[in-house]
Amino acid sequence: MAVNLTEKTADQLLNIDGIQLFTARAGIKQTDRADLTLMVLSGGNTVGAVFTTNRFCAAPVHIAKSHLFDEDGVRAIIINTGNANAGTGAQGRIDAIETCAATAEQTGCKPSQVLPFSTGVILEPLPVGKITAALPKMQPADWADAARAIMTTDTVPKSASREGSVGEKHTVRATGIAKGSGMIHPNMATMLSFIATDAKVSQPVLQLMTQEIADDTFNSITVDGDTSTNDSFVIIATGKNGQSEIDNIADPRYKQLKNLLCGLALELAQAIVRDGEGATKFITIEVCNAESRDEARQAAYAVARSPLVKTAFFASDPNLGRLLAAVGCSGVDLDCNTLKMWLNGVLVAEKGGRAAGYTEEQGQAVMNESEITVRIDLQRGREQAAVYTCDLSHDYVSINADYRS
Repeated sequence: MAVNLTEKTADQLLNIDGIQLFTARAGIKQTDRADLTLMVLSGGNTVGAVFTTNRFCAAPVHIAKSHLFDEDGVRAIIINTGNANAGTGAQGRIDAIETCAATAEQTGCKPSQVLPFSTGVILEPLPVGKITAALPKMQPADWADAARAIMTTDTVPKSASREGSVGEKHTVRATGIAKGSGMIHPNMATMLSFIATDAKVSQPVLQLMTQEIADDTFNSITVDGDTSTNDSFVIIATGKNGQSEIDNIADPRYKQLKNLLCGLALELAQAIVRDGEGATKFITIEVCNAESRDEARQAAYAVARSPLVKTAFFASDPNLGRLLAAVGCSGVDLDCNTLKMWLNGVLVAEKGGRAAGYTEEQGQAVMNESEITVRIDLQRGREQAAVYTCDLSHDYVSINADYRS
């Protein structure tokens, strides 16, 4: 059951001028839910995207990368669930290209203007015939429909919207959807996320912004330490809000837009963790006063990905030794005698051991909560970082053991 996460309705999500959404049930996934999503983009848009670092990346990742910088721009995005089209060799790429060709025919653009995305079971051939047959039958949809259609093991659709001022006279809108529940670990995770904004941004600037936002959001979450083959994060800027183009990072609007979209992306990234397979707790690991941001992330991830730590959280067991042991094996050259650690504001460790005023009852009270923050002060510098994770439950094993059943 997802941790403090509820489905958003269509009226809670902002429409973005310049994008049309469609969904259909292609029958790829054994469900009565739609499993095919199409985004049709109007002219004048720009698209930024970042992808998984898994060397065994899926065929659609290869094709999307090659199509991203087409000279005529991206005009369509096609997403299927139920099949990852990964580990499918040369035929997988042929199938991804055929999917792009069929989508292009349906939408009136070139195949190279289509970005394909797939998610689902790995090492199975893509049933491309089902996709091409479903494309002419696609029905108009809204963002809530699209969020449901891209789900796999997710229990709750993930979507969010933001609206804010960018520049002196313009309001910018943004809406995003994401899917992901397991195989979640940078860089990136078994996740797909698509954010659209009506701002106008040049492609090189949008590409840089997409990478920076990914580093602070989707690359700061972990469920189980596994990096998948299909992970992709896309930002679409339709340029329909009437504002002049943001074409360099020195433009003050760059930071304003980045902050707006980063807040949206962080909400989606945290939603993935809240819906981690079998999760019962949402956990934030904050590391402060590190020598560098990378060092802070290194220490945070050592705690966040530890199975012993994660199972202790599931059991609501204030086993502080597991937390300290995880920090100690992080590889950070820390001084155990100066390190301090808190659970939800309760000082639990200092001077190389248990804090003098700490009691087991305090720790138990925190561990019983559904949202917990672990704050670790390394006292080595001034940099900080946060990582978001969840506990590891019996249900995680069951969900993944039964995944193909």
